[in-house]
Amino acid sequence: MIGPHDPDGPEIATAPETPQASPWNLPNALTVLRILLVPLFGWLLLTEGGQDTSMRWWALLVFLVAILTDWVDGHLARRQGLITAFGKLMDPIADKALIGTALVGLSLIDLLPWWVTVVILVREVGITLMRFVVIRRGVIPASKGGKLKTVLQAVGLSLVMAPLVGWLGDLGLWVMYAAVLVTVLTGVDYVRQALAPGAARRA
Repeated sequence: MIGPHDPDGPEIATAPETPQASPWNLPNALTVLRILLVPLFGWLLLTEGGQDTSMRWWALLVFLVAILTDWVDGHLARRQGLITAFGKLMDPIADKALIGTALVGLSLIDLLPWWVTVVILVREVGITLMRFVVIRRGVIPASKGGKLKTVLQAVGLSLVMAPLVGWLGDLGLWVMYAAVLVTVLTGVDYVRQALAPGAARRA
């Protein structure tokens, strides 16, 4: 995603909770909003089998708004000390639901190869589960590769989603191929760090 916290590094899911922070706060409200936007986004994307270009543009707008809420809620939660158990649980769920819906939806309407969707989803779900296990021992530091993966996925999905023609239409697929490569490499690196001796002492 463009500009939000790195999903492979210290984010809301792996940050320490803020003592006495109420779950009724703006960052959590934005997380809930992002979750609510997912079915709307999916419906817009799949309307008329993805052949309705106006609906595709609306789907892209909702997708970008959801991405913006991801950046804003993480920024506010850390800056204002509003990290809660609810946010730590629901923030990564909202992120994966949004990206997963985009991947599956684009594959369903034959705009994105299924192998791309499967590789990215297997990596994202696997690393997310591993991260919740590793957090008990320590936090794996954020990586530049993780940030690049996030940006490539967001840009690639947005370009594929937009009803563009010519080289702009092809560009989205090439960006997604690059995203797959970086996604796999950063996933392997995360597993290597998580299993390395002394990982529990990292913070």
